[in-house]
Amino acid sequence: MGELLGLLKVVVVQGKKLGIRDFIFKSSDPYVVVKLGDQVAKTKVINCCLNPVWNEELTFSLTEPVGVLNLEVFDKDRFKADDKMGHAYLNLQPLVSAARLSHALRISSGEMALRKVVPDTDNCLVRESCISSINGEVVQRVRLRLCAVESGEIELKVRLIETSST
Repeated sequence: MGELLGLLKVVVVQGKKLGIRDFIFKSSDPYVVVKLGDQVAKTKVINCCLNPVWNEELTFSLTEPVGVLNLEVFDKDRFKADDKMGHAYLNLQPLVSAARLSHALRISSGEMALRKVVPDTDNCLVRESCISSINGEVVQRVRLRLCAVESGEIELKVRLIETSST
């Protein structure tokens, strides 16, 4: 493991237009598994909902080399293996680069846009995302399109809390 850059706070805000996996009830019981390297955290299950609101904060240690944040969405099943509802990923390098810029500019209060990230092969962004410094914290709000599934998006709010100079 490399140098500790800080804590990554990931708020899994909500899901939109998730796919139906419980065909009898025409719904799903979704939850999200978030992985960063060998660190894993998951949200609670929201029963019978295709547009769940979690608003759950998950915390990870962010180290060099900076990795990719991976998300997998599942439908909780009582009597068999949970069904996959799609996956998505977010490259964290733009967030870390923006944090370094914020540190170099000594931004500690107010709000300032640091960088824009556009949808490409390094992420699953639905649309352009802005990385900002808000009162000294580097924050990115993203909406990710789920892959390998008929439909679905996950909204996240990602914050980098520095524990050392980056």
